[in-house]
Amino acid sequence: MEALPDLLEIADELYSLPLSEFTPARDARAKELKGTPLAARVKALRKPSTAAWVVDLLVRREGAQVDQVLSVGAALREAQAAMSAGELRALTKQRRQVTAAVTTQARRIAAEEGLRVTEAVAEQVEATLTAAMVDAECGRAVRSGLLVSALRTTGVEPMDADELAFAVAVPEALGFQATPREAPRPGPPDLRVVPDPDREAKARAAAQERLDAATEEYDAARAAHEEADAEVERLNARALQLQAEIDELRRRLADLEEQSDELDEEVAEAEEVRDGAAAELRAASAERDAAQAALDRLSDR
Repeated sequence: MEALPDLLEIADELYSLPLSEFTPARDARAKELKGTPLAARVKALRKPSTAAWVVDLLVRREGAQVDQVLSVGAALREAQAAMSAGELRALTKQRRQVTAAVTTQARRIAAEEGLRVTEAVAEQVEATLTAAMVDAECGRAVRSGLLVSALRTTGVEPMDADELAFAVAVPEALGFQATPREAPRPGPPDLRVVPDPDREAKARAAAQERLDAATEEYDAARAAHEEADAEVERLNARALQLQAEIDELRRRLADLEEQSDELDEEVAEAEEVRDGAAAELRAASAERDAAQAALDRLSDR
């Protein structure tokens, strides 16, 4: 009896397909596995977002370059702790240059596969590559070639483990390495003119696919906008809170300065009283000494 393939093997095969072929291929594979423990898990595999599919394609087509990027990210993470502020700024600039260059290459590869990558999707691809450089676990997720959604991290703290697990097709993906895939080779041009009876159906399917892709990009862009808007609101609220604290400190400082001025006046008055008392003490001391001397002279007679 032929052994069943494991889930990672099936996922590796499905996520290497063109984006438009994923769902029908997944459903067909799940149907083939009907009656086995794998059927339900294969059916549950999620279609990747456009950005995730572009990154998965990059990993399969340019695995060596992705490995190099991840190696550079690891080296930079090790060196980061000992860097000065200026060196960290240069490091951040270098990291952005690397991710921007690789993102450009990913867009070119996607175009070879017939997919036009919009600026919104390219931003998600670059954010995913940045996350892979600054976070080792994100790097493992990227290298699996089984991403289903883009990654994003601040770089200050690692990405939440639950979010990272949800960003890959299956939890077992972390640590898995995608099978390399060669670039498609163009065949000889077909000069025959053959009527296509399914032309209209294909056109409708292509239009629907375009609409689905545009809707997905719109949803991603809207989510990114809402997230950015929420962050602006949070920062504005914090700024107002800090301003209120600053105003309170300024009022407190003014009160303390006023108290300090009053205390300076009291100190000056106290010093005058002290100086007068000191003069009286010296006079009394001199008078006491004179009286003592007079008494001593009378006693000697």
